[in-house]
Amino acid sequence: MTMSLDPVAVGARASWGVVPDAVVGPVPTESVRECLEHTAARAGKEATPLGPAADPVVPAGPARRTAGTLGSTAFREEYGVRYAYAAGGMHGGIGPPGLVVRLARAGILSFLGTGGLTRTQIAAALRTLGDRLGPAAPFGVNLTHRPFDPTAEDDVVDAALHAGVRFLEASAYVRITPALVRYRLRGARVLADGRAHAPRKLLAKVTRPDGARLFLGPAPARLVTRLRTEGAITAGEAAAAPLLPMADDLCATGDAGGYTDMGVLPALLPSVIRLRDRFARAFPAAGRVRVGGGGGIGTPEAAAAAFVLGADFVLTGSVNLCTVESGISARAKDLLQGLDVHDTTYAPHGDLFELGGRARVVKKGVLFPARADRLYDLWRLHPSWEAVAPAVRRDVEERYFRDTFDAVYARLRAAAPGAPEPDAKRRMALVFRWYCDGALRLAVAGEAGREVDFQIPCGPALGACNQWLRTTGLGAWQDRHADEVARAMLEGAAPAVGPSAR
Repeated sequence: MTMSLDPVAVGARASWGVVPDAVVGPVPTESVRECLEHTAARAGKEATPLGPAADPVVPAGPARRTAGTLGSTAFREEYGVRYAYAAGGMHGGIGPPGLVVRLARAGILSFLGTGGLTRTQIAAALRTLGDRLGPAAPFGVNLTHRPFDPTAEDDVVDAALHAGVRFLEASAYVRITPALVRYRLRGARVLADGRAHAPRKLLAKVTRPDGARLFLGPAPARLVTRLRTEGAITAGEAAAAPLLPMADDLCATGDAGGYTDMGVLPALLPSVIRLRDRFARAFPAAGRVRVGGGGGIGTPEAAAAAFVLGADFVLTGSVNLCTVESGISARAKDLLQGLDVHDTTYAPHGDLFELGGRARVVKKGVLFPARADRLYDLWRLHPSWEAVAPAVRRDVEERYFRDTFDAVYARLRAAAPGAPEPDAKRRMALVFRWYCDGALRLAVAGEAGREVDFQIPCGPALGACNQWLRTTGLGAWQDRHADEVARAMLEGAAPAVGPSAR
């Protein structure tokens, strides 16, 4: 009789060491005895003696996260810092040399705030930093886009190049300017292997994906040609331009203190990372631009979230405002240490007043946001100052300007000799911007009796930071130092960041 075998059943039994008799046939008894004796002899020779059971081998897990291992290793190496963390430049002298020195000595990248400073003041600050830190320290300068005053950008770039500053932070840019390109390409060259090298690093803060696109690609060819024709860059620097992205690092900046597009970091950061990856595939010779996260980084949990989202580094601003090293006045710091997360709002941004730019500022205890909004509405709705109702003009002059409109405008004209006479609407914008800029200077100086006019650029991150630091005994600003806040934030973030995050 023929027996049919189920191959699946045979395979299953064979896998357990059971082979059907129908497959192998009968086995002679003598052969079985010899096989067993042979197996027993081998077992006696080769078996491991009985003893204590060995501990099971457990695969090693990922190393525990620490503050110094968060984020990008390349970021730490290229900037010569201990942490993947940067302190952004702050406008109007709020981020002074003392703050930069404190952070740089702690191995933390920081940027000198230059917005609102004169060329002489910037040069003096850079001399101070050079004397106190030396050229190799991890610090740079901030360059804020000034669409209505392009000479201010040239002043910053000239001072930075003269002082040998290696790092630049670009803020609020809506287009690439000649000043940016000139800094980026200074000393750039094409290497023997065909790649390009730029000795000066550029970190760009972007608030929208279209802003990120500006810095992920090379410098606009028309600007490179123009600068080469003017003799502002060399032939070698121009040849390197098509092989370099405009920035080495991008910081996707959510809703933050100062100029903001009111973005949400968990939406913005992944979008910029994906955009970077697309550019990297299309432009492989330029290398990989790092992407960090900023805006709302005021607690260990917020920093951890940014790293989990894929940030190569984090960047802070508002939390550094309320520290001993900050350049803002003690009166302003007293106000800042009491803020909660809901104590800031939006107001017109002086540098982008006519474009409708907005800035995050303190609202608790001050009237600046409401007053600046009123001025913007007056400018938007009236063709000239004379067209504004007389009662409104008197109120603004007496309470806001504490001077007449005509007297303020006369001083502005005297400060810009040779400039063409603007039209009536532009004159309004110039005077209203003067009020916004002056409100920041009042906060920096801490002028008594003018507290209601203080403009303090600040985001909700500081309110969250205040809550966190009160639990650590650092509720008072006199006890806060920028480097210690940074370390505490990263040390608190490290345990919350999983092994697969950056």
